[in-house]
Amino acid sequence: MTKSELIEKIVTKFAQVSRKDTEIIVNTIFDTMIEALKKGDRIEIRGFGSFHIRTRKAREGRNPKSGQAVHVPEKRVPFFKVGRGLKERINLPPVPAEAPREPSGSGSGAEQT
Repeated sequence: MTKSELIEKIVTKFAQVSRKDTEIIVNTIFDTMIEALKKGDRIEIRGFGSFHIRTRKAREGRNPKSGQAVHVPEKRVPFFKVGRGLKERINLPPVPAEAPREPSGSGSGAEQT
């Protein structure tokens, strides 16, 4: 799912909220999460999971094309840990689509035998 698909889903579900307002809300949530991670804060969304920053140490790598040794500097990378509630919900069997209902008669009443 892309960000625009998420916005579309919210707009469809909540018709009283405009597309522009929905876009502002979604962007604000993501921007706030990014700022928290930049500061080194941990983000926990109960029943969904948590985000935090891991630091990868500097190391010597190799250029795959030339085989030459290359210094790879230390860097911070975001890490997501799935919450138990999300794991459980993902592993539930899919809900079958509701089958179309058959007409209950010809409209003149049901025949009796």
